[in-house]
Amino acid sequence: MRVDARIGKLGAPLAAFGLGALLSLALAPWHHLWGVPLAVSGAAWLYLRCRGARPAALIGWALGLGYFTFGLSWIIEPFQIDAERYAWMAPFALIFLAAGLALFWGAAFGLAAKLGRGRTSLLLLCTCWSLAEFARAYVLTGFPWAGFGQFWIETRAVGLLPWIGPHGLALLTLLAFAPLSQIGHRRLFALAPLAASALLVLALPEPPEAALSDKQVRLVQPNAPQAEKWHPQKRWVFVRRAVELSAAPGDPDLVIWPETTLPLLLNDAGATLAQIAQATGGVPLLTGIQREEAGRYYNSAILTDGRGALRQTYDKAHLVPFGEYVPFGDFMARFGIHGFASQAGAGYSAGPGGQLLDLPLGRALPLICYEAVFPQDVNAAKARPDMLVQITNDAWFGTRSGPYQHLVQARMRAAEQGLSMLRAANTGITAIIDPYGRVLQSLPLGQSGALDGALPLSLPPTFYSKSGDWPVFLFCLALLLALGLRQGRNMADRS
Repeated sequence: MRVDARIGKLGAPLAAFGLGALLSLALAPWHHLWGVPLAVSGAAWLYLRCRGARPAALIGWALGLGYFTFGLSWIIEPFQIDAERYAWMAPFALIFLAAGLALFWGAAFGLAAKLGRGRTSLLLLCTCWSLAEFARAYVLTGFPWAGFGQFWIETRAVGLLPWIGPHGLALLTLLAFAPLSQIGHRRLFALAPLAASALLVLALPEPPEAALSDKQVRLVQPNAPQAEKWHPQKRWVFVRRAVELSAAPGDPDLVIWPETTLPLLLNDAGATLAQIAQATGGVPLLTGIQREEAGRYYNSAILTDGRGALRQTYDKAHLVPFGEYVPFGDFMARFGIHGFASQAGAGYSAGPGGQLLDLPLGRALPLICYEAVFPQDVNAAKARPDMLVQITNDAWFGTRSGPYQHLVQARMRAAEQGLSMLRAANTGITAIIDPYGRVLQSLPLGQSGALDGALPLSLPPTFYSKSGDWPVFLFCLALLLALGLRQGRNMADRS
């Protein structure tokens, strides 16, 4: 392996790892955006000085390893719930996850270097890197957490999400900052893409205040620590707390509780639901609960009427691998290997997805926890809803970065679709989000409470809600093909 003498064989991967760690600071809750141009341009500078696909792939992999190790450090939190049994697994889970996700970036850098050098090198890198992020979001059920579009949630660049979606915003990020690596000797080339991107963002109109409907909702945050949530002597304490918060003075049209708030199966919950309805004044309730059907267990959301009678059920469709289910679960269960978060059976089964619930507030697309991470799941709804509703148990994510990053992704789904979102989280952050992705009201992390507010009115369908990721994906694919053909012709001319 040969690399520029100023960098050295070990120095380049170590520098890339550090740049990846720096880039992760742009994620919530830090939002240190100054690190984005430094990290992206620095990675591009290292890439341009590699000689061959193999060293370039190593640079990309080391960059991803640093980024995902620090950006996804919250992944160790679930293993601390039952620390005596699982804490030893935490560092392995983090490193294996980060190293695995970094392979996408390593492949992107290696492919870009293999396809050619010269004037198109940076454009090739940005294109391959973007396609790698597409693969990370879709392959093997996908894991788009920590995508580049999440950097910009507190900026006006969010206004691009309804048009180009999260992957378009990620591509624009790379195109704007990677050329800065050439600022020493190609100043115009280095600054022009950044200037054009800045002008595009500045040209976006300032979104108006969200219009509010006459429908009132109450979001309940019982704040049940995960270590106590299912404890036989404590689990009903949190249910009683949720009932008390729901029964507070006010006149909501609907009460929403978080994921798996009720610590029993729906099959046995008829009397309990009737008691809850009576205690809360007969207000319809949307809550999370588990259910069993034909030997299969589901992580579900249910809607009950003012008497506690079941009206509709939604089963979570996009499950967490190794968390809520294990691949080849029936076989693996014979060896005692079960879904980490499942409290019933060997793991959950997936529902059909894309179903709407007819709530007293209007038609809603329910998203249970992890499902709000995937924009393609929201686009897969059978019809356009009036709102999005997310119920989640972020107690699994700890109190550092995980819950904040999860909230950012919920806000992005609202902005992409032009739909308001109602978000009820067990330990927080519970929020009412307008169709521009702004948090109108929220409850802080780690506190119990009830949030009353009016439902924000949604906007007309956005371009992204109709097109999904296809325009940006096909653009990247066509660009890669064009650059590859050009490089092929150049090589033929030289020979």
